[in-house]
Amino acid sequence: MKPHQYLGRTVVIFGLAATLAACAGPGPKPDSELQTAESAIQQAEASDAREFNPIILNDAQNKVADARELIEQEKYPEAERLLEQAEVDAQLAGARSETDKARDAVQQLNKNIETLRQQMQAEQQ
Repeated sequence: MKPHQYLGRTVVIFGLAATLAACAGPGPKPDSELQTAESAIQQAEASDAREFNPIILNDAQNKVADARELIEQEKYPEAERLLEQAEVDAQLAGARSETDKARDAVQQLNKNIETLRQQMQAEQQ
């Protein structure tokens, strides 16, 4: 082979390597996922998740904090996965909080009904 052929192949190989390295970059920054996860946490807090499901809510907040660190390190795919998990955790905490509040309300109504029944029975005797 002639020396200029080696040079041509070398240039092609380096060009392909540079293209592959550019494609293997960190990808897009997960800003929208971060906003969505934070919004889900705020909604869960508005649903009193701090009172009813603090562990799940704390898990969601910790995942967001960890994702922020990953974003600073430009590890976007890992951060995006954590943010998705945080969103789901926050939604779960909010849903469970709403369920717990509804359950408490039903229990209170049942107690009130039972009290009224007892009062009615006492008045009939």
